[in-house]
Amino acid sequence: MFVIDASATLAVCFADEAGDVADRLLERLEHERAVAPAHWPLEVANALRTAERRGRLQAEDLPKLRGLLGALPVEVVPVELGTAMGDVLEMARAFGLSVYDAAYLGLAAFRGIPLATADEQLRQAALRAGVELAV
Repeated sequence: MFVIDASATLAVCFADEAGDVADRLLERLEHERAVAPAHWPLEVANALRTAERRGRLQAEDLPKLRGLLGALPVEVVPVELGTAMGDVLEMARAFGLSVYDAAYLGLAAFRGIPLATADEQLRQAALRAGVELAV
């Protein structure tokens, strides 16, 4: 099991981002499950909407992407307000991350599992926090 963030997920969705990270991620998802904090579906959907507004994808691409993303073995876990205002906020401060990215890092650290991300700032924070990278 590993934590997947929105940037890694979106690398699977877009041909121009479908490099080594996307290939390794899809290969790993064939054999194991991923987990993500509760904001992951919204962050992915927002990025897809932004891509649509910018002309990177068309509305008719969304059903295919919905099918692809819906088939990924990702467990979405809740984030309690106390956790968000405590450990996650502190991790965001400590590593100069958004609270959203800190939630991915915090989940990986709490569970002792690797983190899959295509975001370089989050990758560096994971390494500094002693969290293994999944891809």
